[in-house]
Amino acid sequence: MSSEDRTFLTRLFEAAVRAADPEAALRANLPKRPRGRCVVVGAGKGAAQLAQALERLWDGPLEGVVVTRYGYAAPCERIRVLEASHPVPDVAGLVASRSLLEAVCDLTPDDLVIALVCGGGSALLPCPPGDLTLEDEAELNRALLASGAPISVMNAIRKQVSGIKGGRLALAAYPARVVSLVVSDVPGDDPAQVASGPTVPDHVTREEARAMAATWRINLPERAAAWLAGDEGRAPSPDDLRFAEHEVRVIASARLSLEATARVAEAAGVPAVILSDAIEGEARDVGRVHAALAREVVLRNRPFARPVVMLSGGETTVTLRGRGRGGRNAEFALALALAAEGMHFAALAADTDGIDGSEDNAGAFVDGGSTARLRSLGRNPAALLAANDAWSAFDALEDLFVTGPTGTNVNDFRAILVR
Repeated sequence: MSSEDRTFLTRLFEAAVRAADPEAALRANLPKRPRGRCVVVGAGKGAAQLAQALERLWDGPLEGVVVTRYGYAAPCERIRVLEASHPVPDVAGLVASRSLLEAVCDLTPDDLVIALVCGGGSALLPCPPGDLTLEDEAELNRALLASGAPISVMNAIRKQVSGIKGGRLALAAYPARVVSLVVSDVPGDDPAQVASGPTVPDHVTREEARAMAATWRINLPERAAAWLAGDEGRAPSPDDLRFAEHEVRVIASARLSLEATARVAEAAGVPAVILSDAIEGEARDVGRVHAALAREVVLRNRPFARPVVMLSGGETTVTLRGRGRGGRNAEFALALALAAEGMHFAALAADTDGIDGSEDNAGAFVDGGSTARLRSLGRNPAALLAANDAWSAFDALEDLFVTGPTGTNVNDFRAILVR
């Protein structure tokens, strides 16, 4: 890949992240000051940056607590910032959940709760219901992450096996008014799906959650499955009158970021098309579909004329088949490379929060020569993909895309450039 293409793709990613800047997103969505207290709660990979921005913008007393992933904290003066494990919950997350619930206790109708919600909050807010334990919830999370099920399915199940998700945190704040300011990282931007909706209830019932688990053949841990099979501790319904005065605003999303990216590309003289901001499915399958489009553009100048950059977002998933290192964007990129081998294109796939999977990279650069270069290094790209070891592939190529935490999270970013 040329340095020119690499620089161009990096600029597009930066434009996507910039469009979801916490301070800019919050400024236009601040609620009015309450007569009583203003309490802030929040969870997600960008929660600390949202809290920091809110402190700068808020004119009045402010207090509260947010939780973010280890290494993602930002200094705040009035809002306490906690850190916990992601993607599998730990004891620190359990402490954080209790802290958020305690922060909204004993409020009045004159008080206001501002909920700062963004992607990653599901794992950061473990709160096992009934006699379930933290290990039960961690085991459930591992099973969901390995299943390859869409995020909407995983979150539907998480909400039914929790004491804080699915709107329960908002109910704990009653009778105070809750305004949820949501940075969406889910396809379709349904705020009830972001971080499993701690302050936003969902219409999906426990029976539907059980049906989803069966449809996707998710191997639920025994104790979590038993809880899901029962009737105790159902998630609240959106029809509950205690939610009547609450307000939900999606303040940043993949759609807005991709639109901003398209404008930057076109200003640089490269026409842009947005394929979708809500793509789901197996990362390797999505990679093959994108490869088919890239091949069609390269070989036949259709359905889009060259030059063009094809943009897409959403959240793919990975069904774990091997024991390799990687993430969904790296897996997408390796599948793209295999299916479009020899084609003249350059691409970047990365998570806008700065971390793809469990490693320290946001994603990877890839082009039509990536697989040939892997073979020249003695690596088998097909075998690496089969083992879910895309990280090792791009590490060998020195094509990992490393940004560090970006302070926001509007999910997957993909750009395929055909000159």
